[in-house]
Amino acid sequence: MDVLAELNHRERATLRAVAEGHAEISCSCEPDLFVDGLACCDQHTAHRLAHLGLVAPARGGRWGERVPALLTEAGVEALKGLTSPGVAA
Repeated sequence: MDVLAELNHRERATLRAVAEGHAEISCSCEPDLFVDGLACCDQHTAHRLAHLGLVAPARGGRWGERVPALLTEAGVEALKGLTSPGVAA
C-alpha cells in the first residue's frame, strides 16, 4: 500500500501536529490522540495512524495513560513525502 496516496487531509494534518509536538497518545490497543490537550475530533484517524504504524507513544506508560506522541520512522517518511516539491499537502 502506498501510505502517502492513502492519507486524507485530516490524517495529514494530524501527522503534522504530532511532528510539531502538539500531540499526546493514550497507552492502549486502540490509542486515543489528544492535540493541544483536547481529544482529537476524529478518533478513527488516530486509530488508523497508529495501526498503520505512523504514530506511537514516545515512551511506555500505564494502561490508558496519556504520553507524548511521536512519528515513527514510517510516519517521518510519510510526512517528508507530504512536504516534497510538487506534492499537495
